[in-house]
Amino acid sequence: MWTRVLLLGALVFAVALGPLPAPTPALAQETPQQELLDRAVLALAEVRQDARLGAPMATALRQAKGVIIVPNLVKGGFIIGGEGGSGVLLARLADGSWSAPSFVVMGAASIGLQIGGSISEVVFTIMTDEGLNAVLVNKVKLGADAGLAVGPIGGNVEASTTTAIGADIYSYAVSQGLFGGGAFEGAVISQRHAWNKSFYGADYLPRRILTDATITGPGADALRAALDSG
Repeated sequence: MWTRVLLLGALVFAVALGPLPAPTPALAQETPQQELLDRAVLALAEVRQDARLGAPMATALRQAKGVIIVPNLVKGGFIIGGEGGSGVLLARLADGSWSAPSFVVMGAASIGLQIGGSISEVVFTIMTDEGLNAVLVNKVKLGADAGLAVGPIGGNVEASTTTAIGADIYSYAVSQGLFGGGAFEGAVISQRHAWNKSFYGADYLPRRILTDATITGPGADALRAALDSG
């Protein structure tokens, strides 16, 4: 029975998502870290252009202590669901500029009434020092270790419009596909230390990357400029 359920779930997921876009030749030649940074620029632009998301996200970014961008958060399931995707984390430096990037991965699993699949471009704005400190630990569970408020929703994403003033983290997402059930609460964000070491050629801790202005990460110049352009 469970074999049939899982096979049906996989079929529903595949149909809902449709064919994934092939990487462009330029991106295919880049390192995984640089490709993620390039996709983060595109994801930020996509969320910014959404009529319901652009203005509130721009306001939040101007006040944010940090930001996490997950360009391709893949979500799917049939009774048993899951989501996951790589992301990039930046923080405000003392002079108000954006730090070098630290790489993270986001994932969650759930059981409940849910069906379908989607690919989302998600921007999390970290509004407090407490929220930033929380995501800098090795793993943080949103909604448990850090407050989470879901910003105005665009596209075919969860119909949740919580606006809890004072939350540590707000999220803004645009999705392709349809997924019924679930939300970002309970998702775990983990640090990708191996990716950081490979990108910088040194074993920097995430906190140092986000606070040391001498660590520049020139591959993130386009992303920092995009964050400041709003």
